[in-house]
Amino acid sequence: MPQAGWSRKRERQYEHIKEGLRERGDSEDLAEEIAARTVNKERARSGESTMASKSSLDDISSGRRGGLRSHKGPGGRTRDQLYAEAQRKNVKGRSRMTKAELERAVDAESKAAR
Repeated sequence: MPQAGWSRKRERQYEHIKEGLRERGDSEDLAEEIAARTVNKERARSGESTMASKSSLDDISSGRRGGLRSHKGPGGRTRDQLYAEAQRKNVKGRSRMTKAELERAVDAESKAAR
């Protein structure tokens, strides 16, 4: 799906993103769509495209956003994400728990389910 206006760098970026999504288990169509949107947004942000939406220019970069949502590193999952997971696992007392308590409770539930 690489487009005529893309440089070789952008084609490599597209393939890399698409392969990563396929390895994660996403469908071919979804992987292609996400990869193309990501590449086009990066092109818009760097001034390579003739037209760009306001959200493409004002939003944080896809690389940074992905890092924020990766559930890894010192920040990990947000309290809201942990709360939603605790709710799905029916953890008692979750509404009064701190982020650290939610993380321990969710992880304990995950281990207990194994």
